[in-house]
Amino acid sequence: MRALPLVASLLLAGCAAAPAEVTTAPPPPSAATSTQAAKPPVALQYLYGSAEAAIAVRATNARIADYGLARIKQRPTDSVILATGATMTAPRFETCGNKPFAAVFDADETLIWNLGPMRYFAEKGSAFDPKIWDQWEKSGAGKAVAMPGTADMLGKLRAAGITIVANTNRTAANAKGSEDTLRAAGLGEFKHGETLFLMGDDATGSSKDMRRAAIASKYCVILMAGDQLGDFSQQFNVRDLPAPQRAALAASPAAAALWDKGWFLFPNSVYGPWEKLGWDETFPSDTKWEPK
Repeated sequence: MRALPLVASLLLAGCAAAPAEVTTAPPPPSAATSTQAAKPPVALQYLYGSAEAAIAVRATNARIADYGLARIKQRPTDSVILATGATMTAPRFETCGNKPFAAVFDADETLIWNLGPMRYFAEKGSAFDPKIWDQWEKSGAGKAVAMPGTADMLGKLRAAGITIVANTNRTAANAKGSEDTLRAAGLGEFKHGETLFLMGDDATGSSKDMRRAAIASKYCVILMAGDQLGDFSQQFNVRDLPAPQRAALAASPAAAALWDKGWFLFPNSVYGPWEKLGWDETFPSDTKWEPK
C-alpha cells in the first residue's frame, strides 16, 4: 500500500502455500499512526474517491464494451486465454470452435470496490487480517459497490449474448457470500462452478491458470479483465521473477498485442506485487537528481 509504511509481507498474507507471489484477497493498509488516521491513506483516496480514478475506470469499461461488441461480429478462431503449456515467448491460445462467447473478469477491484473492509482496516490502522477478510466474503453484500460504468458495460455484453464469468481469488468456501455481493452491487447473477470460479476450485491455490483452462473448455473467451497481471497468466507471477523481467514480459510482443485488444487492465494503486519494488526499480539510477 502507498501512503502508509509498506509491509511487504502483507502481499503474501494468507497464502504462504500459494505457488506464486500473489494475494488471496486485497491486502489493506499496514498499521497507521494516529496522525495518519485523520484521513484515508492517499492510495485509497485516489482509487476509491477521486474523480480521476472514476474517469479512468469508466474509460476502461467503455473500451471493454466496444471491443466485446465488435469482436463477436466475426467469430474468433482462438480465445484470449493462453493454451496449457504455452508461454508469452511462444504463445498459443485455446481454440474457440463453436463454443458460446464469454468475457472473464476478476472480481475485486475489477468488478467491485471493496469499500467496507478497506475503510475498516484504514480507520483501525490495522494490518490485513484473514479472519476479518473471511467475514467480509461471507457478509459484505451491500457494502461493496460496482466500479464506475461496470453495470452498464456488463449489461451491454450480456445483451449481445456474451456470458459474464468471474474468476477471483475469493475462497470457494464463501461462494454464496460472493454471489450475494456481486448481485447486491447490481452486477447480476453469478453461480459458483458455472459463471463464478474461486480459489479452492482446484489444487493450485491462487493461480488462476487451471480455472481459466476450465472456462476456456466451455467458452470462446473473447476478452479478460483484471487489475493484476496474474489475472491474465500465472507466468507474470512466477515466484522470485525479477521486476525488470516481469516488466519485459508484460511488454513482450505477445502481451503488447493483447493489451486493450482482448486483455484489459484496471488501475489499482492500493495493492499489488509492485509494492515490493525498491528505489532503483522504481526510479532508474540514471534519473536521480538533487537540488543544489
